[in-house]
Amino acid sequence: MSNGDIFVGEVIGTAILILFGAGVCAAVTLRYSKARASGWVVIAFGWGFGVLAGAYTAAPLSGGHLNPAVTIGIAVDTGTWGRVWVYLLGQIVGAMLGAVLAYLVYFAQFQANVHKEGTTEGSAGEPVPTLGVFSTVPEIRNPVANLVTEIIATIALVLPVLAFGLTRGLGESGTTVLIVSLLVVGIGLSLGGPTGYAINPARDLGPRVVHSFLPIPNKGTSDWGYAWIPIVGPLIGGTLAGLIYNAAF
Repeated sequence: MSNGDIFVGEVIGTAILILFGAGVCAAVTLRYSKARASGWVVIAFGWGFGVLAGAYTAAPLSGGHLNPAVTIGIAVDTGTWGRVWVYLLGQIVGAMLGAVLAYLVYFAQFQANVHKEGTTEGSAGEPVPTLGVFSTVPEIRNPVANLVTEIIATIALVLPVLAFGLTRGLGESGTTVLIVSLLVVGIGLSLGGPTGYAINPARDLGPRVVHSFLPIPNKGTSDWGYAWIPIVGPLIGGTLAGLIYNAAF
């Protein structure tokens, strides 16, 4: 794989991932969406299908990492760091592109996110917070607890991803990506409650940057004070997963 192939593959794959992921969050969150209030299970499966579509699409070009934590975990295990920067750059650019595409899909719903005169707090006319469509927001803001959650959840992602490489049948049948997608669904259902399970620095940072400059009515803050946690936590988790895998397997 050339650097160009890796970059293009990660841009396209990560953009598809975020289009599905931010798209399902918009579908469930925004007013005037037919899927509004359909729940956490829908969000978890939407992100899982995003991994499925994005990783299968990117696999022939880049291997379909789509996640700096996965890239770092592989580099820690193998000791190969030369192309890490290409993966990370492609993932960030792709995440930003995917967030813009999701915004365009739900443009009318975002534009309808306005306060209507004469309505009361909590009524149908109140603006809907939009940051959660793009990036993670903790349910309880506790930096230490939030960081630990992201570290553990990312280990729960990256360690199995590395171990799946030892299962010959998965690779030969081409079902590795499908299994990883189901793993992401499981993490969302089991570990996503406290922080919204970023488990991917690009998935959180790229859309957060896009949220900060998009002309969304009543969009509120982009919460940069919290933004370091879904970056640092997954990077630590990916590093630890690589070390554990290297030592144990």
